[in-house]
Amino acid sequence: MNLQLILWIGLISLVCYVFGQTDENRCLKANAKSCGECIQAGPNCGWCTNSVSKIAQVLSTYSPVIQSLLCKSDLFWFSHLPLIAGKQISFSDLCPGEPQTFTLKFKRAEDYPIDLYYLMDLSYSMKDDLENVKSLGTDLMNEMRRITSDFRIGFGSFVEKTVMPYISTTPAKLRNPCTSEQNCTSPFSYKNVLSLTDKGEVFNELVGKQRISGNLDSPEGGFDAIMQVAVCGSLIGWRNVTRLLVFSTDAGFHFAGDGKLGGIVLPNDGQCHLENDVYTMSHYYDYPSIAHLVQKLSENNIQTIFAVTEEFQPVYKELKNLIPKSAVGTLSANSSNVIQLIIDAYNSLSSEVILENGKLSEEVTISYKSFCKNGVNGTGENGRKCSNISIGDEVQFEISITANKCPNKDYEVIKIKPLGFTEEVEVILQFICECDCQSEGIPASPKCHEGNGTFECGACRCNEGRVGRHCECSTDEVNSEDMDAYCRKENSSEICSNNGECVCGQCVCRKRDNTNEIYSGKFCECDNFNCDRSNGLICGGNGVCKCRVCECNPNYTGSACDCSLDTSTCEASNGQICNGRGICECGVCKCTDPKFQGQTCEMCQTCLGVCAEHKECVQCRAFNKGEKKDTCAQECSYFNITKVENRDKLPQPGQVDPLSHCKEKDVDDCWFYFTYSVSGNGEITVHVVETPECPTGPDIIPIVAGVVAGIVLIGLALLLIWKLLMIIHDRREFAKFEKEKMNAKWDTGENPIYKSAVTTVVNPKYEGK
Repeated sequence: MNLQLILWIGLISLVCYVFGQTDENRCLKANAKSCGECIQAGPNCGWCTNSVSKIAQVLSTYSPVIQSLLCKSDLFWFSHLPLIAGKQISFSDLCPGEPQTFTLKFKRAEDYPIDLYYLMDLSYSMKDDLENVKSLGTDLMNEMRRITSDFRIGFGSFVEKTVMPYISTTPAKLRNPCTSEQNCTSPFSYKNVLSLTDKGEVFNELVGKQRISGNLDSPEGGFDAIMQVAVCGSLIGWRNVTRLLVFSTDAGFHFAGDGKLGGIVLPNDGQCHLENDVYTMSHYYDYPSIAHLVQKLSENNIQTIFAVTEEFQPVYKELKNLIPKSAVGTLSANSSNVIQLIIDAYNSLSSEVILENGKLSEEVTISYKSFCKNGVNGTGENGRKCSNISIGDEVQFEISITANKCPNKDYEVIKIKPLGFTEEVEVILQFICECDCQSEGIPASPKCHEGNGTFECGACRCNEGRVGRHCECSTDEVNSEDMDAYCRKENSSEICSNNGECVCGQCVCRKRDNTNEIYSGKFCECDNFNCDRSNGLICGGNGVCKCRVCECNPNYTGSACDCSLDTSTCEASNGQICNGRGICECGVCKCTDPKFQGQTCEMCQTCLGVCAEHKECVQCRAFNKGEKKDTCAQECSYFNITKVENRDKLPQPGQVDPLSHCKEKDVDDCWFYFTYSVSGNGEITVHVVETPECPTGPDIIPIVAGVVAGIVLIGLALLLIWKLLMIIHDRREFAKFEKEKMNAKWDTGENPIYKSAVTTVVNPKYEGK
């Protein structure tokens, strides 16, 4: 990919004729005194060098035809923009605020060289991962040769800062931070184990000699390692090719500010501090911030691939969103899938192009528009990038550069490049802020009041200390109290009413952005835009504003001409004004009887008949039934109807328009609810509940079931009562029996049941003789 392109863009602006309202306002507001000031005011403006009849001051208000008559073409100054890209191309009428656009094409090259640096976390939790990485070199070489024939690989490792509380600083733990059964290497911050090489077997050999280390806290010091890999380009061996950094870990990360835990307060300086391939300043400098890493990775065109375990995917995906041209892959528990992860991430990164530009001065802005594959276009931030680019695909970007005003320099250089690539486009902006005719100026010209200025481009450029159109006044005179007195109204301290400036004892009123708005008067005390407004219009659109007072058209009155004297809007259908129940004020009825409302005082909220009068029409419109069902379209189209779900959604009292709530019965003996209102313009609106409330017949089954259940329950209750009474009776009889038995009196020798078989009968007549 060859993007060696140098664009020279000359940006210039002109004043006098205005093609649009915005440009006209800008030119007039500038109140330029010279051609040099003119051309910096805004786009589409021109400067006429003809000094006759004040042409330079009035050209901006005329059409192009009139302008050409007033100012000959050889006296009207325009410029051309030189654009050099191997040859010169001219653009006419280019002004500040008017963008200059060019196209940049990008094509993904085949067999593009790649440098890949594998940066691995060697804390104890990555022990099983190290075993799989030991054979990564040759395997990854074989896979990447399918993508490019020029591939190099390097290896680095990191653990943590070598101070408390990140590691244990006891002598035994410094020698072996793991348990006594494990043989671990001493803790370290970052080591460059192998600079970039095309020998995969060397990678396997050196990585195979690495041993796991250990630390105390869970987050690791990977940011220190990334910073050194980015800034130590010569030691790492980066070439001007695609640069990939694979960051492999199963933990989170420390960042700027965390160093305070170990007493480290100096911010990371972003410099290379490798001695014998070991980072030696981890105890001295804090961790870098994310923004600092983004800056250094971008400066060195390094694309980052975060190979992390599932647990930390959310964290590193958020980090990816902050680092342009980076990717996140899910690392298996033992890193067995790292080769496929790297290939997938590379394909994702290389299929996307993102343009970035260098820092711009405040006077210059830049915008992008992308034209990607399959007709996908982007603007704004999306205009900087295209995705899903395959090898051989070509996309293009439309880049617009705008100079808003002339800076304090002759030119500016802007560099535009795709992220992750070293190629760049260099755009050189050349600003032209003076007119060619200024070089032909006549110093100390007699046209400028006895030589008090330089006559150039048809106007006087006054010497320092002189002002006025012809430099006729000195600044001492203009600023003196005597001169200012002529520009103040009586008993006022404001010069030109704060709406202009005092030039040589006369008020020159300030121009407004809107050319239709004008200050006027001897002291600029009048204007035509500060009158009372109605409906957002000055004088309600029914009058003219003169010196801040409305002069109304016929049939209108009021401070804002918003009161109409026409009474036709107050006339009722019976020909009466406000139905004889009110007075017409400004075309609106003011009802004198508080019971009546409406546009012509025709509605009475408390009077009977409003609901009954419109009942049949509402019924036929809403439910297609009722007496007027067949004639509904002819007789009931005088109102707008809106259905609502329930009564709660009906309009409630308190609104501007008069409102009546109604409850009526329909032909099916159902209740339906509606509101009737009349707006200020006579429009009738009815809101009706869409479902009437109808009485429902008795449900036979529950009734029968209830009766049967009642009978059964009553029977059971009676049986229980009878049983209870019988139990009470039996108990009483038994008690009585027991009592009689206790009271029995007979001889224990006789059988009380025995009765003799002999019956003795006595003759009453027998006297014993």
